Amino acid sequence: MSTIKASDTYKSLETEEWLDRVFTRPIGLLWAKVFIAIGWTPNTVTILSIILGIAAGVLFFFDSLLLNLIGIILLIQANIFDSTDGQIARITGQKSQLGRVLDGVAGDLWFITIYCAICMRLHPTWGLWIWAIGALAGLGCHTRQARLSDYYRNIHLRVLKGSQGSELDSSNELKNQYKHLSWKANTVWKAFLFSYIRYTIAQEAVTPNFQKIRTRLFTDPTLKEPFLIGSRPLMPLANFLTFNARAITLYISLIIEKPWLYFLIEITLFSIVYLIMHKRHETLCKELYRS
Repeated sequence: MSTIKASDTYKSLETEEWLDRVFTRPIGLLWAKVFIAIGWTPNTVTILSIILGIAAGVLFFFDSLLLNLIGIILLIQANIFDSTDGQIARITGQKSQLGRVLDGVAGDLWFITIYCAICMRLHPTWGLWIWAIGALAGLGCHTRQARLSDYYRNIHLRVLKGSQGSELDSSNELKNQYKHLSWKANTVWKAFLFSYIRYTIAQEAVTPNFQKIRTRLFTDPTLKEPFLIGSRPLMPLANFLTFNARAITLYISLIIEKPWLYFLIEITLFSIVYLIMHKRHETLCKELYRS
């Protein structure tokens, strides 16, 4: 295990952000080796990351630079552990349905806490307006951006590495799996699928041109390289809409004591990147469909 490098745990170089390659992954791997040595499972590390991320969000409620800085440190560590759990799973082969559920909700719980904390902090000054702005930034923008960037990254990985290297799912397949599960025997997994099916349907609804070529793209080798040529330049945009750029924006807004600025940039800059990424990906799929 001592010979394992951080790059060995990448899903692919194209879907790894620069900051993750030089910071998050190498430190996460060090933690992974420690946790493996003491017998911790990926799920234990994921739960620890959830606790740290929620604690960070709570600290962002306070109008105190010191507490905000502590919260920033906790959120950075939570993100490192979010990388660590996946590295442990890939190194040891410890993958489970519960692990996928926990990994899927970890980031959501962090940011739900963060958005609520910022709105509560600004409520005395902004009133109900800050809740409306927070809802627009979180539900109207952040959720849609993260959902589509996750979808595009998994499409790219599916074409690049096949089904074993991607977590791309089909709502029809998930519905069939959900139908044949018992609530009594698979309570947690079936509850997760209930939510995840709707998440996947939302991804499919905004990618009509991709849906037209989906089956052909995964079975026809002549489409693979043209798709990857068009998809590779879009991966930096998809990566931008994941954690790091959003977190850095949050950190800066807290340090300069203008947390409302995070919401503003989420609604404007991040939405522009989302629209560009979406248009270019759908155009790529439309051209492939025509050809």
